[in-house]
Amino acid sequence: MKGILGRKAGMTTVFSEEGKAIPVTVVEIKPNVVLQVKTLAKDGYKALKLGLEDKKINKSIKSMIGEAKKANTSPKYFIHEIRDMDGFERGDLINGDIFVDGSLVDVTGISKGKGFQGTIKRHNQSRGPMSHGSKSHRVTGSSGDIRSTVKKSKKMPGHMGHQQVTMQNLEIISFDRKLNVFLIKGSIPGPNKSFIVIKEAIKKGTKINNLIKLVDVEEVRIKNQLFEEGKKVGAKLTSSMSIEQMKVEIEQATIKHQKDLEEHKILLEKAELLKINKAKALKMSNQELKSEIAKVEALMNARKNRNQNKESEEQK
Repeated sequence: MKGILGRKAGMTTVFSEEGKAIPVTVVEIKPNVVLQVKTLAKDGYKALKLGLEDKKINKSIKSMIGEAKKANTSPKYFIHEIRDMDGFERGDLINGDIFVDGSLVDVTGISKGKGFQGTIKRHNQSRGPMSHGSKSHRVTGSSGDIRSTVKKSKKMPGHMGHQQVTMQNLEIISFDRKLNVFLIKGSIPGPNKSFIVIKEAIKKGTKINNLIKLVDVEEVRIKNQLFEEGKKVGAKLTSSMSIEQMKVEIEQATIKHQKDLEEHKILLEKAELLKINKAKALKMSNQELKSEIAKVEALMNARKNRNQNKESEEQK
């Protein structure tokens, strides 16, 4: 068994390489300190007592301060035991890389408190008729025979939420080492900023075969910028290209684009000498300009030959 303590940060959506949107919960994972190692010989069971986030000494009791001193650390806000976990000594730090991407875990937290609620919201019971004469709209039904007392476990109004809840077989999509956060697929119990316990799954094993590969947002942002640059110079880019390949393609396209601009300038000057419509010439590509210039030159040559033939005939 292995586990770690964390703090729920909130929910967001990430995208896989196949384009699927995946709802994930972001869990902040700060280094956990091993405050105590419990053994079979001394305590009757194996466990590690972990602590998360420093707490001021003036807000801690003496037992917590003494326990923290033995581990060469400060008192902790959130302390929890994880049974059957070993391999660490007192004072060691446990980081998020204890779990690999694709691991299945059980997440335990305290659910959101909803205050005092009626039986319709608390136990999903049905309401009565809403007509005026019924006088029984959202009230609790019969409590049965209560000559002595209401029987235990009777579904009645009361405090709802703020209970320990465990969500099983959740998948760790990714661990971001820069931000120290887990991306866990689906929702987990508790409000944002609440403490949670993450342990390896006890039902379906610890790892799944088909890993979900996420889109690298930074890579996509850079590629989008390169696509915009490539449009300006006519580079032939595809999304399957790497960033380096795209840069090489843009560099080659830029050189070709500069040559085309210089050639276009020369062709425009030639077109102006041949009295080709300037507005029309500006809209033409280099190939179209060459074709148009060739046509005009052919016409001029034909006219010149015709005039020469006419002059030679007159001389005869």
